[in-house]
Amino acid sequence: MFKAIFYTHLVAVNLFLLIYLVKTILLVANKTEALAKFTKINKVPEMIISTLFLLSGIYLLTQIGTTTLLIIKIVIVMLSIPVAIIGFKKSNKALAVLSLVMIIAAYGLAEMNKKKIDKQTVDASVANTEDANYDAVKHGESVYTAYCQSCHGAGGANGAGGLDLTVTQTDHATKLERIKNGASSMPGFKDVLNEKEIEAVTAYVESLKK
Repeated sequence: MFKAIFYTHLVAVNLFLLIYLVKTILLVANKTEALAKFTKINKVPEMIISTLFLLSGIYLLTQIGTTTLLIIKIVIVMLSIPVAIIGFKKSNKALAVLSLVMIIAAYGLAEMNKKKIDKQTVDASVANTEDANYDAVKHGESVYTAYCQSCHGAGGANGAGGLDLTVTQTDHATKLERIKNGASSMPGFKDVLNEKEIEAVTAYVESLKK
């Protein structure tokens, strides 16, 4: 369900951005009649897209939780809405452009924050899944230290922008999904971690819950 709503949100955001881009271009180009026609034709679709954008965003917020970056994005989006309304109502090009820039900034903030993940060294002494004494939690702790601790902090709390993993309410499947494919500003790790490592770090994260 999380994945479906995530992609619904992504599509809604892109369509929302596209509509505002077209409207802004028409306004700046002084295409008054074309803008009025485009606005009228897309009135209902824009309402539907905006609703999907809002509802899916709220759901993802409840699942992902809040970080400093996410709060900044939300504030920018919320400020862009009244700016856009005033801009188009008053045919104010500067405000319309400002609103579009704010929306683009909010949309691109997470992508800009994502960095290429380099392969890290994991303690080989706990990574042998064929060992009779293999401990998934210990293996996961080693993976966590190598890849996750810089954001989520030692022991899952007080990280530099990452969520507090000691109080997360997400289920096992959702944790696996997020580690593989990412969420919000968090990148996906499916290209650098194998299935055993993903399962192990998930087991470690679950062991942190208070």
